[in-house]
Amino acid sequence: MTPSIARTLNAFGLLAVGLVLIAAFLDQVLLGELPCPLCLLQRVGFMGAALGLALNIRFGPRPSHYAVTILSACFGGMVSIRQILGHIVPGTGTYGSAILGLHFYSWALLVFGAIVLGCTALLFFERQFEQPETAPARATTFGMAMVGLAATLALANGVSTVLECGAGLCPDNPVAYELLQGLKRP
Repeated sequence: MTPSIARTLNAFGLLAVGLVLIAAFLDQVLLGELPCPLCLLQRVGFMGAALGLALNIRFGPRPSHYAVTILSACFGGMVSIRQILGHIVPGTGTYGSAILGLHFYSWALLVFGAIVLGCTALLFFERQFEQPETAPARATTFGMAMVGLAATLALANGVSTVLECGAGLCPDNPVAYELLQGLKRP
């Protein structure tokens, strides 16, 4: 696998992570389901995975970039498992809507697992790490567009989190944007 092909595969991976974040953000904005603290930590895991993929796109594939992605996905997966275990006991309820019978945190665990497996598989292709004698391949327009998408989603989720939690701890079961509540006139 050439570095150019690896960059393209990383761009498609970044698109997939971006679509997950878009789906979560749309659920939050359009359906009014604010993310809980564990949901926010899962988004951090996705953004960390996106960072590693973006580094591969922008600077070329490196094992350390894959490590950032894998470690972030492992972190997000552990948070997902924690949330699943918190809702697995009958009568404890769930958080958020189900999609095809699974909640976002269950889907997140599956996606984090796919990220780990995908990056691990890509690490087997060592030729992508070889530096060519000529000028290194540049990131494609598609790849840089995905990096821009990921950066925009990270910024949007950061702003959303500040609006939801304000300057303090995020509520366990958020029902309103705390910072916006404080701006209302009495």
